Amino acid sequence: MNYILLADFSVIRPDFGLFFWTFVIFILFWLLMAKFAFKPIADALLERQSDIQDSLDEAKKAREDMANLKAENQELLRQAQEERVAILKEAKEAKEAIIAEAKNTAKTEASKIVASAKEQINNQKMAAVTDMKNQAGKMAIDIAEKMLKSELAGEAASEGFVQKLISEAKLN
Repeated sequence: MNYILLADFSVIRPDFGLFFWTFVIFILFWLLMAKFAFKPIADALLERQSDIQDSLDEAKKAREDMANLKAENQELLRQAQEERVAILKEAKEAKEAIIAEAKNTAKTEASKIVASAKEQINNQKMAAVTDMKNQAGKMAIDIAEKMLKSELAGEAASEGFVQKLISEAKLN
């Protein structure tokens, strides 16, 4: 008999019993799926949606943080360049000040050395002139002494010459 039921079966024309039991089984299956499968699937989809949104928010925050870090890095780089320029300027000014001070010190020392050298030259010149005058005077005295010795060979001539010198000395 089972064979007969299957022989009369037609997909195009289902009978009411088959339709009823298929509908009941489908509804029961749908209710079981709603109770046990749809809620976990919906929860999993919501959790996945939440995770994706969190990931997108974190990515956006990371991009913003990177942009902020980049801006901060550029600001730090700009400040470092300004400090570098200021340090180089200060170093250049210090170098110029040191050079100017060294030049002034060198000029002052050179002036002192030149003045000291001129003074020493003048002192040596005066000493040489004085020495020459002394030697000339000594030579003149020696020559005069020798001349007087030769001219004044006698005592009477010596006394006459001394008297003459005394009378001339009184006149001057």
